[in-house]
Amino acid sequence: IELIIKDSAANPEKAISFAKQLIEEDQVVAIIGPSTSGETMQIKELCESYKVPLVAAAAAEAIVNPVASYVFKTPQKDSYVAKWIFSTMQSMGIKRIGVVAANSGFGNAGKGQLEKYAPEFGIEVAIAETYDRSATDLTALLTKLKAQNVDAIVNWSIVPAQSIVPKNMKQLGMDVPLFQSHGFGNIKYVEAAGEAAEGIIFPAGRLLVADKLPNSNPQKKTLVAYKTAYESKYNESVSTFGGHAYDALMLVVEAMKKANSTDRTEIRDALEAIKGFPGTGGVFSFSASDHNGLGMDSLEMLTVKDGQFDLLK
Repeated sequence: IELIIKDSAANPEKAISFAKQLIEEDQVVAIIGPSTSGETMQIKELCESYKVPLVAAAAAEAIVNPVASYVFKTPQKDSYVAKWIFSTMQSMGIKRIGVVAANSGFGNAGKGQLEKYAPEFGIEVAIAETYDRSATDLTALLTKLKAQNVDAIVNWSIVPAQSIVPKNMKQLGMDVPLFQSHGFGNIKYVEAAGEAAEGIIFPAGRLLVADKLPNSNPQKKTLVAYKTAYESKYNESVSTFGGHAYDALMLVVEAMKKANSTDRTEIRDALEAIKGFPGTGGVFSFSASDHNGLGMDSLEMLTVKDGQFDLLK
């Protein structure tokens, strides 16, 4: 298999240009990525019109809902993430929350899911605000949330805000629980937040706690093999995000084997027929109505304990 790698740098315009190159000039049989939701939403229609399978490593549920024939994604649905957060809040007696989210495809999608599902769990979103995705200080925004006397805060973003929110909360003396989205799944964000990261709660796939899983877990073999290979090659801890791309590649390879073909449509058909395939993000079972292939059980609630990820007890 030949991999042609293009770095779109989270830029939707670059993603469109590169996708056209890959399809028209390189004649690729499938595209893996992008890793941000904004880019993926921009190239989704392109892949659909050219009938090129796209297996995205981006999270927003809108990528696969409604289903587009040639578009799949590996990260867990953000509706599942919102529901896991709320069920955990219920068990902690949390009733009123504040929501902050990056003004990005990922952040806006997550904010929408939180506002949609909060009433189902008897939770009131007292205040919901967005901020510039590249913001480096969110003190003013968090001061507004502090004035609302909320029981907890949810931040839905990717880098850099995941580390800035906890640091600014600590500076403001805010001692309410901080929940983050599954976009927090990289130990580097914990390191960047320092002591302020302690106690953060977030849902994620099992890759981050692979060593803590029982041997009976159907994902354990895949998780440990990927973690060992990645960490020995790159000399850094695994993150959720590399796992999503790995799953995308392995699913395309599996589809090519099953189809015994490099025909784009036959690969698409074989992808949709994959059942019970263990990846880093969960056990994938696709169908005509489900191009994510993961259930609620693909997530665990994690926390930061002594500067490391751990299962939330």
